[in-house]
Amino acid sequence: MVEGALRGLLAPLTPTDLDLPVQQIAANSEESPMRKYAVKPRGRPFGPGNPGKPLGARHKITLAVEALLDGEAGALTRKAIELALAGDIIALRLCLDRIAPLRRGRPVAISLPDVNNSQGVADALAAVVTAMGEGSITADEASAMCAIIETRRRAIETVELEARMVAIEKRLKSDESKTRE
Repeated sequence: MVEGALRGLLAPLTPTDLDLPVQQIAANSEESPMRKYAVKPRGRPFGPGNPGKPLGARHKITLAVEALLDGEAGALTRKAIELALAGDIIALRLCLDRIAPLRRGRPVAISLPDVNNSQGVADALAAVVTAMGEGSITADEASAMCAIIETRRRAIETVELEARMVAIEKRLKSDESKTRE
């Protein structure tokens, strides 16, 4: 049984190759000399231009389960509701999770200063830390807000660096024109 499974995995090899050591199997196979000790290729398993499964392709088991449940979805839903109404806690939790799923995030209402310059960014970060310390927002919410403020800081920094570079280039051009005269 195990030998049959191995044969399926090593399909390009002949049955006599199963008795050979790994080094000889790799040497007998059509692999490059660089890969003589490897039985299975590493890295990207598909060649260029072949991404593997098509986009949106689903697993065979998923397709089989969907085919089995295809006509029964309504009946299963009714049965789950009946069990929930009869007092089955698990069925009740299942129904409530579908009716009112857990919210992944909530609107956070804290006052932040304008973040149009680096001082505003520092003040906004201080406000977020203060709100977290007071318990107005959770640590996860504070982390998400700090990430947004950090993105704004990088944008401000990029604009300021661009303005500096333009000013330096103008100054260099004016210095070059003065030296030529």
